[in-house]
Amino acid sequence: MAHSVNRQAILGLGAVALRDRLASGALSAVELVEACLERIGEHEEQIGAWAWLDGDHALQQAQRLDQWRQAGRPLGPLHGLPVGLKDIIDTKGIPTENGTPIDAGRVPTEDAWIVARLRAAGAIILGKTVTTEGAFMHAGKTRNPHNPDHTPGGSSQGSAAAVAAGMVPFAVGTQTGGSVIRPASFCGVVGFKPSFGLIPRTGILSQSPHLDTVGVFARSIEDCALLSDVLTGYDPLDTATSAVPMPRMLDVAASKPPVLPDFALGRIPGWDQADPQMIDAIEELVAILDDKCFDAPLPELGQAAKTRELINFAEMAKCYYHFEARGRDQLSEKLCAAIDHGKDVMARDYISALDWRDVLNAGLEAIFNRADAIICPAALGPAPEGLDDTGSPIFNGLWTLAGVPVVTIPLFVAENGMPMGVQLVGRRGDDARLLRTARWLTSHLETIEDRELKL
Repeated sequence: MAHSVNRQAILGLGAVALRDRLASGALSAVELVEACLERIGEHEEQIGAWAWLDGDHALQQAQRLDQWRQAGRPLGPLHGLPVGLKDIIDTKGIPTENGTPIDAGRVPTEDAWIVARLRAAGAIILGKTVTTEGAFMHAGKTRNPHNPDHTPGGSSQGSAAAVAAGMVPFAVGTQTGGSVIRPASFCGVVGFKPSFGLIPRTGILSQSPHLDTVGVFARSIEDCALLSDVLTGYDPLDTATSAVPMPRMLDVAASKPPVLPDFALGRIPGWDQADPQMIDAIEELVAILDDKCFDAPLPELGQAAKTRELINFAEMAKCYYHFEARGRDQLSEKLCAAIDHGKDVMARDYISALDWRDVLNAGLEAIFNRADAIICPAALGPAPEGLDDTGSPIFNGLWTLAGVPVVTIPLFVAENGMPMGVQLVGRRGDDARLLRTARWLTSHLETIEDRELKL
């Protein structure tokens, strides 16, 4: 059993480093899970990141995996690594309640596609993380680890907060508007939303099939890549996925770019609403990049937010009919209003809205022919005070609609000490390249900071 001092050291390591120690036997899965449970015991009452947690169940998984390694058997890519799962992802024999009292006590009989992949890779399902009601805007119980009086964002709030608090090396969430990128920015962790269709969604609560995207949270870009490599794949039950070779994201992300990356500054709709601290930080970053960053005129995006919302609400009205039928009186006003809005969408408008993805990507192509990534704020500013408002997704929904890969990096800190993230956007399908570019940027800024400290 690890001593408490060692447990602190264990939790300071990233998932890639932990993977290597677990594989060598320098660290056991039981020791790692015990360290995670100790941290959860210290902070869960204040943060409230977990919807379901059973320490004994996690330790039993860890013991089996340790025995597997000790027997000299081949190890999976995530052998012994604990992961948190947003509570809209089905887990066999483990409650999945979708953030609503209507599904209280619901226990799936099958794993979601990605959960089966995680188990096969040797991951430990540590627990289920809190989601907002039906993964929409009505807040859950989770608080921001940096200041419990501030929101952690939504709807993957528990996943982001659990990683930020060091309770788990990485976690899985989903994004239909901004539910990976915004909580990552508010909680000060790395959040990665891959290209639409890269990670199968079978066994995950469906809110908007043309928008729903699985994403991941970790404390580094490499850790996000490690987890994403396991989750990507083809599932014939999810028509958004394709039977094509998957990107090797960790290998590419960890490699050196063949040439120095170029960046485009994207002044996307909502720029005038952003906190001046966020705009100042972005402009300072652009100044540091100098001639490696240019101002990019974006295609006409004025209707993008309304278009994404129209698709979201129209599909939600269909997908959440079962919630309404079983207990509309148990749904929040926010969710009922969105469902009702969706019922009023005309078929002509919905079908026209679906054309926007191709139009957007065609318009972005000219930028991606010149730049490796678009730079823009990940959120309007730091996490708002109060727990009722999960924050605006205005800087995120556009990229969800386009289906392009996005990663947020916690580069900035507001005057009140709360984190702020920068968002990097890549060409659809260029996920590995985007992660490599993001890793180069963080390394470049660390090098500059080291030089300044030595002066």
